[in-house]
Amino acid sequence: MNIAVIGGGIAGLGFALALKRKGLACDVYESVPEVRELGVGITLLPHAMRELAALGVQDKLEAVAIENLESVFFNRYGQFIYSEPRGRHAGYPLPELGIHRGKLHRILFEEALAQLGPQHIHTGYRCVGVEQDESGATVHFVDTTTGAQRPAVRADIVVACDGINSAIRKHFYPDEKMAFAGINTWRGVTRHKPILTGKSYMRVGTIDTGKMVIYPIVDNIDADGNQLINWMAEIQGEADAMNDWNQSGSARDFADIFKDWRFPWLDVPALIANADQILEYPMVDKDPVPQWTFGRVTFMGDAAHPMYPRGSNGSAQALIDGRTLAEQLAQNSDPVVALQSYEKLRLAPTAKIVETNRTVPPDFIIMKANELSGGKPFNHIDELISQDELRKISENYARIAGFSREALTGTARPA
Repeated sequence: MNIAVIGGGIAGLGFALALKRKGLACDVYESVPEVRELGVGITLLPHAMRELAALGVQDKLEAVAIENLESVFFNRYGQFIYSEPRGRHAGYPLPELGIHRGKLHRILFEEALAQLGPQHIHTGYRCVGVEQDESGATVHFVDTTTGAQRPAVRADIVVACDGINSAIRKHFYPDEKMAFAGINTWRGVTRHKPILTGKSYMRVGTIDTGKMVIYPIVDNIDADGNQLINWMAEIQGEADAMNDWNQSGSARDFADIFKDWRFPWLDVPALIANADQILEYPMVDKDPVPQWTFGRVTFMGDAAHPMYPRGSNGSAQALIDGRTLAEQLAQNSDPVVALQSYEKLRLAPTAKIVETNRTVPPDFIIMKANELSGGKPFNHIDELISQDELRKISENYARIAGFSREALTGTARPA
């Protein structure tokens, strides 16, 4: 079976490695001419780690990541609301890791080169269209650097892993728009002394008055014992224009929102001011569509179900997509049937997560506390709501997103 994988990000590389585990070959076509360690941080939840462990890269990831000990929630005044252990510390068989996205991508890329062979990994191939007939599909590319047309590629099936701006998805949904609700984000990394335990994932505030997500991604970044701290700032404004994810961000555009966020455990203005790098992004997703699979072409990852980057779930769902489709292709002699089975298994669960990330995200815990306190400081969270009630909110999101303890009681899937 000749499989063309369009996009060499987390979804495409994870899928390629999952196919290799099933004895199936593919070719990966990535638009960037050279893979470099770009971007900021990402959190790998236990259900993402289950998939990555099955692909044989767990040890490599743990060697360059930080294992999260706890997740902690605070209001905008820095007051404690709720905390819970994470990963192995919460009884899962696998860890929860904070890692630089570029390092994750590099590890997957090098693993794909080693397992598939460099002749099956093609860089500088930007997809510009696809067409198909009863016997196969033809993908059209241009050279990313020069814009020159590349030779068309013929395949039995084509899997679009080319992200939220997927050219292949646009072929089937040409009038589709991004869903932007006025939430803009800025992401940065800062060298800083360990915060709280040094292995804490922190959520502070809400999008109404400003929100920060903060966690470490590299330990001992220098001789002074600093960590590389990943942070994301969010704010919602009804009339705000959408941030441009193609340009660097500036602290001038948002730092004033957090100017009084000086807590006993963290000086947020200093964290922002001392950033090594700031990027700006809009908080966007797309409305779930009724169909991913069109004959011999299907979608995967952000091309299939772009979701708000909340709950650290986008990469996990992409990896699950890849394993699921690899399993279906290994079980079905007819690839068209396999694509249809994959869609049936994955479309509805991911649509539910897209909706949940919009309406009841993990930081709903903070939103609930703010509602009960009227947005004011409180004496003690237990006077407003019990820890058990807050835990139920957290467990409900984990259940919908597929990483409840009950769903992950086994060890990593066998190779």
